[in-house]
Amino acid sequence: MSVPVQPPGGQQPPNVAVDPRRRRVRRPVVSGVAAAVLGLALIAGGIAVSGATETQTTTTSDTSVTQEQAGTPPEGFSGGSQSEGQFGGGQSGSGMPQQGGSSTEDGTSTSTQAAATAATTEQQVGVVTIVTTLGYENGQAAGTGMILTSDGTVLTNNHVIEGATSIEVTVESTGQTYTATVVGTDATHDIAVLQLENASGLTAITLDDDGGVSTGDTVTAVGNAEGTGDLVAATGDVTATDQTMTASESGTESETLEGLIEFSAAVVSGDSGGPVLDSEGEVVGITTAASSGSSTIVAYAIDITDAMEIVDQIEAGNASSDIVIGYPAFLGVQVSSELSSSQPGLGSSGSLGSSTTGATIAGVIDGTPAASAGLAAGDTITAVDGTAITTSSQLSSVLAEYSPGDSVTITWTSGTTGTSQSATVTLIEGPAA
Repeated sequence: MSVPVQPPGGQQPPNVAVDPRRRRVRRPVVSGVAAAVLGLALIAGGIAVSGATETQTTTTSDTSVTQEQAGTPPEGFSGGSQSEGQFGGGQSGSGMPQQGGSSTEDGTSTSTQAAATAATTEQQVGVVTIVTTLGYENGQAAGTGMILTSDGTVLTNNHVIEGATSIEVTVESTGQTYTATVVGTDATHDIAVLQLENASGLTAITLDDDGGVSTGDTVTAVGNAEGTGDLVAATGDVTATDQTMTASESGTESETLEGLIEFSAAVVSGDSGGPVLDSEGEVVGITTAASSGSSTIVAYAIDITDAMEIVDQIEAGNASSDIVIGYPAFLGVQVSSELSSSQPGLGSSGSLGSSTTGATIAGVIDGTPAASAGLAAGDTITAVDGTAITTSSQLSSVLAEYSPGDSVTITWTSGTTGTSQSATVTLIEGPAA
């Protein structure tokens, strides 16, 4: 199958392969005492327009004492929201419960959780809906975010904007829509910071200032549920704090989020990136994941204190192994993956049969440096600026060290003639991380 050398945004996970219609649908495993098999997925935008592959996932939870088989997730829920051909970051796929909880086969809800309701005027303050265009996938995605400053700094999940080539943000309390640019991203901790263009006089969210939440506290998640563009509020109780969730897409290496708030609100796809409010209306977390396949939804939020520490690093321009400032450099190739599925938006090809050690190209995106250099499907990239390339994941990590505008020399072996060739290209600005 194939993965893009540079997943949108340049945060280069090692050869991550994902179903093309799925937005970072993960398999979280939350540490705890008792175990219950549930389906979990990151919540990123609204609903999928086209069908997506279903998946079953597992978790261990402090709050469950029985084990049950995960049910079939309803089609159209999972990571973010998008139409066909997702490049990562909005919703598509499956794996998220329907709003208010899972349903039985005859359609009767078995959840005892309170159904979500329209967000009040107070709950909408500082909350935005996000729609991204996934230019390399011919799709769109949707999610939620929070205004941090009056001039338009916005906080959201990385997976909400991953793969975006353009981002539109609507301030729901006023109806005003802005174009947004990416200030920086942290894919490891699932945080992204955006800047609204020509924004001023905006009302920001109120951050919690009295020590966060404890087990048993009532909280409310506000978000762009199902990507409809209307804010919805889902209320529940904190069931645990300081949780660790290991998330992985099928066939990929796992990623871990720590220090999470676990709560019982009936959140759904589209709520990702939205605020979790305490009883005083202050933001204590960012909704980032929830379960499916069970009658009771278990949701997870990144603690706002942890999120703001990353925001501070991004705003200071402190790039690191986790943090990407701005947009990544982009070569524009699809590469053959050692894994069994494909990275969103770049299609799949399986093995191309090259015996040369390196990163075998599955396809080249028109209008990119790779296309200009004459790279083609079947070629194998063997070096970048003299650094030997032995795997597609190594190619990703090497290219991640460059910035848009940098010139690099690419060396490859032709898939048709077997000869070694090279060309110097100027890397362009890629889609969001």
